[in-house]
Amino acid sequence: MKRTHWKWIVCGLLMLATMINYMDRVTLSNASVRITEEFQLTEQQYGNLETFFGLAFAAGSLAFGLLSDKLPVYWLYPVVLAGWSVMGMLSGWVHNYQELMLCRVLLGFFEAGHWPCALKTTFAVMDERDRTMGNSILQSGASIGAIITPQIMKVAMTDELGSWRPVFVWVGAVGLVWVLLWLVMMRPKSLRAQEIADRATPSLKPVSIWPILMGRRFWAVALLIMGTQTVWHIFRVWLVKFLQTGRGYSQTAALDFTSAYYIATDVGCFLAGLTSLWLVKKWMVSPHASRRIVYAAGCGLTSLCVLIPKLPQGWILLTVLLLIGAGALAQFPSYYSYVQELSADHVGRLTGLLSMWVWAVTSPLQSLFGWIADRTGSYDMGLVVAGLVPWMGVMAMRLLWDPAVKKIAAA
Repeated sequence: MKRTHWKWIVCGLLMLATMINYMDRVTLSNASVRITEEFQLTEQQYGNLETFFGLAFAAGSLAFGLLSDKLPVYWLYPVVLAGWSVMGMLSGWVHNYQELMLCRVLLGFFEAGHWPCALKTTFAVMDERDRTMGNSILQSGASIGAIITPQIMKVAMTDELGSWRPVFVWVGAVGLVWVLLWLVMMRPKSLRAQEIADRATPSLKPVSIWPILMGRRFWAVALLIMGTQTVWHIFRVWLVKFLQTGRGYSQTAALDFTSAYYIATDVGCFLAGLTSLWLVKKWMVSPHASRRIVYAAGCGLTSLCVLIPKLPQGWILLTVLLLIGAGALAQFPSYYSYVQELSADHVGRLTGLLSMWVWAVTSPLQSLFGWIADRTGSYDMGLVVAGLVPWMGVMAMRLLWDPAVKKIAAA
C-alpha cells in the first residue's frame, strides 16, 4: 500500500480512538439527569465528578506526555486505551457516588494518554502541510463518539432509573477491540520514518525543552488552549442539563439534539482542516497564518453564546447552539498544529504539559458552574462566559507568538 494512502488510514484509526475516548467520557453527561437523581446529587456534586475527572486528566497528561517521548508509542498507546476502557466498564457497576467518583478519576487519568500518543502518531506519519487536516480527522472522532452515544443511551435507557449502566460497559468493551486493531495494523518502524525525516532538516535540530517552556510561543499556546478547552468542555458537560432542566426539553428531545450538536461540531472540525488546506494551496497563505484565520473564525461562532439568555425553547436557540458547537471544535486542529510547531523533539512532552496545565486550570470551573447553577437556578451565565473565553487565544497569539523564532533557528 502506498504511504500516501496508508497515512490517511492511520488517521482513520486515530479518529476511531478519539471516538471511543469521547464515548467513554460523554456517557456521564448523557445520563446526567438520571445519575443526579439516582445518587441524590446537587448540581455542584455533579460538577465535582467532572472537576476530579479533569484533575486526574491533568496528572495523566503529565505522566503520559513524558512517557510518550521515552517509550515506543506502539506499545504505550494500547496500554492507555485499555486502561480507560476498563475504567469505563467498571463505571457501569458502581453502587454509590464515591465509587463512581473513583472510576471517573481513573478514567480521566488513562484517557489523558490518548492525546500525546495520537499527536506523536500524526507527527510521525504526516508531513507539515497535511498535519492540520490529519489533526482534524483525529479530533473529529470526538464528535462521532458524541453523536452515537446519545442515540445508544436513548434506546438503552428505559423507565428503570439505573438503565444507563449497560451502556458504560458496552462502550468500554469497544475500546478493547480497538487495542487489537492497533496491534494488527501498526508496526513500530512505521511511527518513526517521517519524524526522522523532519529532524534531518536544519530548522528542526534537537533542542532542549527548557528554552521552549520559557519562550513566549509556549505561553501563547497555553493561553489559547485554556480558552478552547473552556468552551468545549463546559458545553460538553452541561448541554443535556441545560436543555432538560434549563429549557424544559424532554429526555428524548435533549438526547436527539445532543447528537445533532455533535454532528455540527464534526462539520466544524472538518471545515477547519479543509479551510486550512484551501488557504495554503489556493491562496498561498502560510500554514501558520491559515491556522490563525481558522481559529479566529471558530471564536466568532462561539461568541454567539451572548444570545443564549434571551432565547427561549425553540429553533433559534437550537440553531445558535449548533453554530457554537461547530466553532468550538473547529479551534482544536489549529491548537494541535501549534503544538507541533513548537518542537519536533518534544511533541509528546509538550502535549502532556499543556494538557496538564489546561485541565488543572479549567476543571475547577465545572464545580464553579454547578455552584452558580445551584444558587441562580440557571445555566445561562456560565454558558455565555464559556463562549467568549476563546478570544483569549487570539490575543495571546497576536501578542506572544514571535514570528522570528523559526528564522533564527534556520539561520
